[in-house]
Amino acid sequence: MTEGQGCDERVLELLAPIADEFRRNPEECGIRDLWDVLPAQARVLERSGYADEAIRLLGTDVAARRYGPQNNVEFYAELLARHGRIEELRDLADTRRYAAVRPYVTALENLGRAGEAEAYLHDLIAAKHPGWHESALMGLLIRQARFDEAIESVEHTFDDLYEENLLQATMILLADQGQHDKALELTEGRSPDFLAENEAFWLRSNRWWLMGESGRAQEAIAEIEALPASEVDDRELTIAWLLAQDGRLEEAIARLRPLPGKRAATDLAELLIRHGRFTEAIAVIPDVAAQREEKRRFWTDRTERQEAAPSDIGYGCDDSWTAPNTAHLE
Repeated sequence: MTEGQGCDERVLELLAPIADEFRRNPEECGIRDLWDVLPAQARVLERSGYADEAIRLLGTDVAARRYGPQNNVEFYAELLARHGRIEELRDLADTRRYAAVRPYVTALENLGRAGEAEAYLHDLIAAKHPGWHESALMGLLIRQARFDEAIESVEHTFDDLYEENLLQATMILLADQGQHDKALELTEGRSPDFLAENEAFWLRSNRWWLMGESGRAQEAIAEIEALPASEVDDRELTIAWLLAQDGRLEEAIARLRPLPGKRAATDLAELLIRHGRFTEAIAVIPDVAAQREEKRRFWTDRTERQEAAPSDIGYGCDDSWTAPNTAHLE
């Protein structure tokens, strides 16, 4: 909020003693969850023209493992990259690998040294480091329009039932590059075990989104309507979006108007705004009281379902679960 307001010196005067106290003893400085103060101080120093001081201070924090939940390593890596400190960034990537590798790879890429970035990632993968580096390599290759190589580099994960699966990430990055048909092809030929775990959960909805983006909205609608309504989450919302993608605006609006809830109202408002119907869009947005009541009903219903059948909503069999306090969201 203070950027460009001519008050950076004052902001630094306020931040410095808090940051220094926090560095001395994060657990006893009297302020909880203040890890943000360290990159905040570096950010203001940088924009004030004191980048070297920002790098020195935050580098000391990283060396002392003052990371915190906000991952100051990644911020420090990006700070080094912005100021061309490539060798220091490489050292950081080598020693604090997970958070610093992506900024290092991006920095090399921006300098026209994509070949070095690719070789670096191949070395990490060959050294049996975790699969995150395969994801970084896949992204790098996609940005270079080497789509088939990108797919080949990670396709061995596509039927994995665990976190290492990179199918959805690959589909999204391909779509970002306009490669909807290639992304769609990846949904085909999946193993029965993978489909049993994921088809209804996310694979089908991703497929319909890609079909809508690639001019195959009518085909996607036919697939949805061929399934029992109970098997498709947000069925009417999805069909409405596909109708809009197919240029059938009034049909999409007609689908959305009778649907209850904030999500449907938001989709309808966005659709109306995109077509210049601003007054109608404002009118369909529920007021704050209605939104709060919807939220209250949601948590009440969820709690009742938990009490009736704990395992049905994903919280295991622990009867001690209670609805979160949502007052701060109001």
